[in-house]
Amino acid sequence: MASSINLLISPPNSQYSFCSRNSLFFFPSITTFRRTLPSKSLSISASSSSTRALEALIFDCDGVILESENLHRQAYNDAFSHFNVRCPSDDDEPLNWSLEFYDVLQNQIGGGKPKMRWYFKEHGWPTSTIFQHSPEDDNDRAKLIDTLQDWKTERYKEIIKSGTVKPRPGVLRLMDEAKAAGKMLAVCSAATKSSVVLCLENLIGPDRFHGLDCFLAGDDVIEKKPDPSIYITAAKKLGVSESNCLVVEDSVIGLQAATGAGMSCVITYTSSTADQDFKEAIAIYPDLSDVRFNDLESLLQDVVVAK
Repeated sequence: MASSINLLISPPNSQYSFCSRNSLFFFPSITTFRRTLPSKSLSISASSSSTRALEALIFDCDGVILESENLHRQAYNDAFSHFNVRCPSDDDEPLNWSLEFYDVLQNQIGGGKPKMRWYFKEHGWPTSTIFQHSPEDDNDRAKLIDTLQDWKTERYKEIIKSGTVKPRPGVLRLMDEAKAAGKMLAVCSAATKSSVVLCLENLIGPDRFHGLDCFLAGDDVIEKKPDPSIYITAAKKLGVSESNCLVVEDSVIGLQAATGAGMSCVITYTSSTADQDFKEAIAIYPDLSDVRFNDLESLLQDVVVAK
């Protein structure tokens, strides 16, 4: 026997670690679907189930608060050019990640250093102005990646500071509605802490940033998304059950991290993630412009958890 729930789906260490208790296709409309799930995981029996109560709203940063992936790609390519990074597979010119390639890469591997390490393992460790010859030992390879990532991060900061980058529609209003409702608000990003801090201070403003109940970046956990560590850590620091948290993500990597932590997740996709498989999300939106906090509360209440 199966039970069902209603889903709203639109097709397709640092001074800043703080927690406290005080493409492709865009579909603007939202359609209601009914999804059937096995009774062993969900139940609608009043005697054996309980609904979830939204206590904490958790945002990813890149792709959710801002459409940032192309900005990251630009910063990486600027770093590769600055250090004249040339891989054995194509050493005619400095490495340059195309838009099409980066769309695939960023949706499969979370975090900047893991991206570069994977690429260099696949395509050969490069020469550069950092090392005249391809690094052969782990220490030199780590130094290469650290140097590139540090320079890339500073370049990314310059782009954010330019004033040309704006938050995605509906994000600021939704944050304000959550705080006005007395709910906890958090941001959990796999990106480098310094770049996330800069994004938040410039895009959501210092008051909203310092008013967050929890902020965690990739530096705060050992494993990156899709590993659920960052969301499990956030729930512990917030002092709430994972089942009473709702995560806003933009990619399947983030979705896997959230659900792996036992949290429900809604997706606000971008042009580079619109065709991903989001079947585990409880709702999918092109953006948050028409989404209210009350909508999210109702969504979570409709998710019935077996006791």
